[in-house]
Amino acid sequence: MYKMNYESYPPPFRQENNHIQNIDTDETTNQVLDLDPIPLIDLQCLDLDQLGEACRDWGIFRLVNHGIPDTLLSQLQDQAKKLFYLSFESKQALFTGPVSYFWGTPALSPSGSALLPLSSAPQNINWVEGFNVRLGQLSPFQAEEPMLDSFRLLMEEYGMHLSITVSTIFKATAKNLNLDPQKSVSILSKSSGFIRAYRYPFCSKDNDTWGLNVHTDSSLFSVLYQDHIGGLEVFKDGKWLDVNPIPNSLIVNIGDMMQAISDDEYISVRHRVKVKKQERFSICYFVFPDEDCVIQSSKYKPFTYGDFRAQVQHDIKSLGLKVGLERFKVDH
Repeated sequence: MYKMNYESYPPPFRQENNHIQNIDTDETTNQVLDLDPIPLIDLQCLDLDQLGEACRDWGIFRLVNHGIPDTLLSQLQDQAKKLFYLSFESKQALFTGPVSYFWGTPALSPSGSALLPLSSAPQNINWVEGFNVRLGQLSPFQAEEPMLDSFRLLMEEYGMHLSITVSTIFKATAKNLNLDPQKSVSILSKSSGFIRAYRYPFCSKDNDTWGLNVHTDSSLFSVLYQDHIGGLEVFKDGKWLDVNPIPNSLIVNIGDMMQAISDDEYISVRHRVKVKKQERFSICYFVFPDEDCVIQSSKYKPFTYGDFRAQVQHDIKSLGLKVGLERFKVDH
């Protein structure tokens, strides 16, 4: 149990009220087990039809029997919390290189620095802070701070597990979509994978503040491990649904690159994060095509992921929002 330290928050997030309500984790879990609407996919008994249906109709599914040790997940979350509870100034100074620190926005430049939109006043920023970990650059990196080096080692191990998990899912989706096996191998780039650890600070104004605004991910797949607090919502059939926190499961969602590759058969799901009157922690793994991998689709002009990322960054800086795949539609 960690004592709340509001000096660890970025200045706009600091509150005078230091009281945080406690939630009974078991009670919360028992209430949602029978109410969870998200499709369930068992990685050990992977059913291609069920997977295809989840990707087409939902763009998101809950993954069980994924083989990632519970001890690794708990250690990773525990270490992330220790780092988040450092002072704001320490985090700004400590995190450089392949492990960077950001707050107030989920969009990052290639260097890992945050991209602030035009409208970046405190009332408009996302109520979130995080660590961005570029997995492909971790191996030669050694931090002088022991706590950060322990975090690096855990992230490396977690990244290796997730790389295998996502490869299995991608091969299954490629088979469902009848993708050319030789071409599909170059689409999924393990070296492009990165992890973000998020903290959504306590906020007393949870009715009009968002941890992350409505968006889609630019990835092929995103794999989320969330704590018991909840707050993630997905848009389905004209309404927002809670993605309940259920132990020993991961949340996988389809990103923009997978939607383009599938000719819009699979959905890049719209989602958002609502802040709570409790802190929420989550860890998300993202995987992309290689920068120069050309995405071929009947719905979109040929483009590379590098083209897409550059356009997203331009739109965020100039418009304050991500336009995404609409920029590449064949009728534009």
